[in-house]
Amino acid sequence: MSLITVLAMVTGAQETQQTIRYAVIGDSYSIGEGASPNESWPALLTRHLNEKGLRVELVANPSRTGWTTKEAIDQELPVFVRARPNFATLQIGVNDWVQGVDAEKFRKNFSFLVDQMLEVLRDNNRLLIVTIPDFGVTPTGPRYARGRNISEGIALFNRIVVDEAQKRGLRVVDIFPLSKKMGNDPSLVAADGLHPSAKAYGEWEKIIFPVALELLKK
Repeated sequence: MSLITVLAMVTGAQETQQTIRYAVIGDSYSIGEGASPNESWPALLTRHLNEKGLRVELVANPSRTGWTTKEAIDQELPVFVRARPNFATLQIGVNDWVQGVDAEKFRKNFSFLVDQMLEVLRDNNRLLIVTIPDFGVTPTGPRYARGRNISEGIALFNRIVVDEAQKRGLRVVDIFPLSKKMGNDPSLVAADGLHPSAKAYGEWEKIIFPVALELLKK
């Protein structure tokens, strides 16, 4: 085997080791419902991290509109495991609340999901948690209230998200306050009157990006 071949093999191995394999678990907000896939915040995050000189590949985003934590465990987690990521984001819970999953069940499922993701990642600096937005401020959001206060309900679930993240030393990006801007700015709401627009996802990514960059440089 020639020296050039050996050097090429070593260089290739180094490049593989340096590649950040990014995988996502989530729901409509992570898949970018209301915008194109390239305008979703995980896609934007991948692009901007690469622009900062990191070698990041979005290897899996099995997020689906309408899915709860239970469906994420059953349907998304196996994809996540097979993808062998070394960086991940998790944003989920809105559909649990919409579908009437009680807070303790949500906590149990969310915790299980986080722990299983950490089993794969092996480093709590490589899992970034993002909170649930307040969809109740959107034009059609109140249709899903069923007599409940949407803002209070989502805030309760977000407290669980933050609590479980803090127990494990995980970083959290809270987009809940920012999401309320959808109530005053129609340009932040998609054509369906419920989901964020591409512009809104872009605003979320602006506050997610610096935290992700910090974690990946540790």
